[in-house]
Amino acid sequence: MFNSTGVKRTIGALVAVVAAGLTTSTAAAADQPGCRVGYEVTGQWSGGFTADVAVTNLGPALDGWRLSWEWPTGQQAGTAWSATVTESPDAVVTAADVGHNAKIASAATVEFGFTGTWDHANTAPLAFSLNGVTCVHGGRQLSAAEHTAAMQPGWNLGNTLDSTGADETSWGNPRVTEALLDNLKAQGFNSIRVPVTWSAHLGPDHTIEAAYLARVEEVVRWALARDLYVMLNIHHDSWQWMSRMPTEHDQVLDRFTRIWTQLVAAFAEYGPKLTFESWNEPQFTGSTGKPQEIELNAVLNTAFHGIVRRSGGNNATRLLVLPTLHTSSEQQYLDPLAEQIRGLNDPNLIATVHYYGYWPFSVNVAGGTRFDATAQKDLTDSFDRVHTTFVARGIPVVLGEYGLLGFDRHTGTIQQGEKLKFFEQLGHYARAKKITTMLWDNGQHLGRTSFQWSDPELYAQIKSSWTTRSGTAHTDQVFLAKSSPITGRTITLNLNGTAFSGLYNGNVALTRGRDYTVSGDRLTLTATALTRLSGSRGYGTNAVLTARFSQGVPWRFHVITHDTPVLSNATGTTAAFDIPTAFRGDQLATMEAKYDDGTFAGPHDWTSFKEYDRAFTPGYPEGRTRLTPEFFAAVRDGARVTLTFHYWSGAKVTYHVTKAGETVTGTTT
Repeated sequence: MFNSTGVKRTIGALVAVVAAGLTTSTAAAADQPGCRVGYEVTGQWSGGFTADVAVTNLGPALDGWRLSWEWPTGQQAGTAWSATVTESPDAVVTAADVGHNAKIASAATVEFGFTGTWDHANTAPLAFSLNGVTCVHGGRQLSAAEHTAAMQPGWNLGNTLDSTGADETSWGNPRVTEALLDNLKAQGFNSIRVPVTWSAHLGPDHTIEAAYLARVEEVVRWALARDLYVMLNIHHDSWQWMSRMPTEHDQVLDRFTRIWTQLVAAFAEYGPKLTFESWNEPQFTGSTGKPQEIELNAVLNTAFHGIVRRSGGNNATRLLVLPTLHTSSEQQYLDPLAEQIRGLNDPNLIATVHYYGYWPFSVNVAGGTRFDATAQKDLTDSFDRVHTTFVARGIPVVLGEYGLLGFDRHTGTIQQGEKLKFFEQLGHYARAKKITTMLWDNGQHLGRTSFQWSDPELYAQIKSSWTTRSGTAHTDQVFLAKSSPITGRTITLNLNGTAFSGLYNGNVALTRGRDYTVSGDRLTLTATALTRLSGSRGYGTNAVLTARFSQGVPWRFHVITHDTPVLSNATGTTAAFDIPTAFRGDQLATMEAKYDDGTFAGPHDWTSFKEYDRAFTPGYPEGRTRLTPEFFAAVRDGARVTLTFHYWSGAKVTYHVTKAGETVTGTTT
């Protein structure tokens, strides 16, 4: 997307070869030179563990061997058997033969074991070398489907190493720390996508700047040390220079080839928990049409696949992720990728698409204020197509990014209850269709230094959706006009397979029958309860009720006292025009803009409903509604525009603005 704690290892999770004492056995013929290492924790307790190691020689026969590795999480080796194990002050461990097992024939295996100690985590070593030769390692090679399932759930390290400036902080996020990755793991994520933009770090011959490559390696190493699956890619290069491939075919392919050739060499030693993704959101300019663009995406995917596989070692079987054109879930883009994957005849391939919702809802334009039936159908249709085209045919899928596009500005662009319903449905349906999800986070969700979620309620809904369904409702707002007597309110519940279990004000249970009634999926709040909860009836939220269900997270209802907002006359400029607004407890949903002849004014002139936060934005603390320069740039000079503001209570208020050069006049009549 463009725009800007240590964890205890599961015993045996990285099993490659089961070892017991010393044996020497003959394996199948080696398919490449070097070595293969299997590392297994066979026993673990508080502060201690035992491990078995199996070393297979894939090269010429050896007479004398030394296996070396580094501890990723501060462990220490103790007593060994069938090897002499020493450890240097900088945590480099060396296991050497003990004489009688010094010889390892080609394609033979030698095994040894040892005890060790650990503190906050006992993560398997990330890499081994045998007599100086890097070994194939990283744990048991999972099938593509098993690997993809194990990645669920995932998170994107967005707007960081993919920034297009001098370093990872150029788009406003701080440097990545080990503490961030500790916290990410503790939050329940099992994988991390590391988007990287390389263009600012390439020499004239497309050589990657050594310091930047080392920094990317460091972050990848930190993530792997925490048992996180990692997905590494070429990111914003896609629109910076790769998009010019229709007119610069050979130059783009050459640079792409040079970058991946360096990356596969740099990361060759890392085990199968590291996956490579060809490139992000494939797109092209200056093409002859979609057929050519689909073909060019296939050319780049094929080149990427060949580069990785020809490099051998761990890369010979590493899981590779291939995108559709635009990472779109439209059928016209799914089918060509499915055909390409079948043609490559490689079981270690994963398909990827992105999903940011039904566009009008995702950015709040064209009246798309609610996660309604149209928006829901867009989601289910997308995931159904992906499942039918790929998953049902044995090709696993990673949803490499998901979210709502309006979040690029701030998460308040989409109303709270509506976005909660979106994420609840997305998590549920992706799980039902066996699609692994990776949340796009450019810094707007998880604080990179505070490690706190900017919207804990949203994160709770997302996390719950990984494992179960939650009950929701048609709305999370109960508006009560201050100017009118309070009456009962009925709300439709979306039970989503759950059962309603109770309604609470804080920790106090409301009384069924007196305070509310439930009939099927209809919850009715009584006038008596609403009167009590509203208190003195000051404008704004007077009470927050919580509906609890048999599973999942609760659903909140905000009891709000309001009256119709009042707008005032104003003058200003196209650069800064604010309408004085007494919101009186209400909240702005959307705005329409029309000329006197009924045609649509402002940006997106195909709809009267303008885009929230781009054409207009409310300022509740300041008591104003702002019309943006972007809005006035698309308004005719001297033509009166009638604005209709729609509020979440259902109220509508009209207002008129006229632009004369850079001057704007606003009136209520």
